[in-house]
Amino acid sequence: MSATTKYNEGRLMQVLVAPIVSEKATMVAEKSNAVTFKVLQDATKHEIKAAVELMFKVEVKGVSVVNIKGKTKRFGKSIGRRDNIRKAYVRLMEGQELNLSGEAA
Repeated sequence: MSATTKYNEGRLMQVLVAPIVSEKATMVAEKSNAVTFKVLQDATKHEIKAAVELMFKVEVKGVSVVNIKGKTKRFGKSIGRRDNIRKAYVRLMEGQELNLSGEAA
């Protein structure tokens, strides 16, 4: 039984919100063969793994998840709050590669 048959395919397509491309994410990718994604607040590790394997056709070694609380910010008199973010660090198996830059390999 594969991971995609266990979950609704429509739900898996929505789990990954966006890839995170930053200096820290690039360093993690080079060091431990991991890719960083912004994911839904209620996404589980198993759903994230199944979504990455379904969308990118790669084998996932493991998933680590971090919840980041949104900061309170001021702009003049008004006070606002940034959204909470859930980040997933997806480690890929040896020899697997994920190209998020959009360049054809």
